[in-house]
Amino acid sequence: MNTEKLQKVLARAGLGSRREMEAAIGAGRINVNGETAKLGDRISEDARVTVDGRPVTLKSSEASSRRVIMYNKPEGELCTRRDPEGRRTVFEHLPRLSGERWIAIGRLDINTSGLLLFTTDGELANRLMHPSMQIEREYAVRVMGDVTMEHVRAMVDGVMLEDGPARFTDVQEFGGEGINTWFHVVIMEGRNREVRRLWESQGLTVSRLKRVRYGSVFLDKRARAGEWTELTQQEVDDLSELAGLEKRKVPALTPDEKNRWNRDKNKRRPVRGVKSPEAARSDTQESTPRRQDGTPQRQESAPRRSERRDEVRPMSSREKRNEKRSDLGNWSSTAPTSNRRSAGKSDKGQERRGSGQKGNTGAPQGRKGSGRR
Repeated sequence: MNTEKLQKVLARAGLGSRREMEAAIGAGRINVNGETAKLGDRISEDARVTVDGRPVTLKSSEASSRRVIMYNKPEGELCTRRDPEGRRTVFEHLPRLSGERWIAIGRLDINTSGLLLFTTDGELANRLMHPSMQIEREYAVRVMGDVTMEHVRAMVDGVMLEDGPARFTDVQEFGGEGINTWFHVVIMEGRNREVRRLWESQGLTVSRLKRVRYGSVFLDKRARAGEWTELTQQEVDDLSELAGLEKRKVPALTPDEKNRWNRDKNKRRPVRGVKSPEAARSDTQESTPRRQDGTPQRQESAPRRSERRDEVRPMSSREKRNEKRSDLGNWSSTAPTSNRRSAGKSDKGQERRGSGQKGNTGAPQGRKGSGRR
């Protein structure tokens, strides 16, 4: 009977990455056939596995789905599922899944923006993240300082960092000058702050960092900052081929999933980068006018509603119609139309009745016995 590593099977079931499953196994949260699992255990497809006391439905490699989405991460978000300090995380903006979980392919620090890939296939995520696969990651970098060819050659040849040697496989200048010089760099692994530390080794400071490509996937206009989009079948096949896996058809969304994903996408709005409290405080101080002695100057308040009534504003369509009607009414007479009609009828009646009388006695005489008292 074929067996596989426990963390590999759990990652394929969508419970997390292999690294996360290894941490769960080490913490004693996983049981296999009623016994606490240990690192290095191998299981078969008919094994009974529980995580935190809840049973897990195992999937074979052929039965597991392979969905991939691209997320444009803004600055200020963390690549973690939960943050003890309550800061925003990238998982808060992803579409909801039923019976599966999104697994991040790589990470970005809080001050780095750009392309992040998420998948439901743990094996694909592990292959694309493993250093032995030599997957290219391309970054757009804004550098403060004068960059010389000696700096570039040193970073391409290799620099010894605290956690071992590191290097760029390619460095291209993309314009700018002074503190606004942009470069595109390519690395083959994703160690913590590796791009920033390589530039810092040359005495240069990275002021902005954005990932624009991961393997064969480029960040494009389909996903603005804080938004996501699902990759096409061809893009998923290219990633599978890059990872050395067999191609697998991307499952079609059910009507319920389409509605849920559309609702999630519509309620997600692009997120701006978060300023530090010191920067926000300094902006407020700079925008506040001050006297010569440095004390804040009192600003004039907005005009009250009664003062704004005198302001000239364009007439609405309803006001224009009312004004036109009033002009038509004043054209013939100042009296209302109903009064003019009744007045005309009474005058004609008086003339007809008055013509049949012998004398003018004042008020018109009615028929006998029909007068009103």
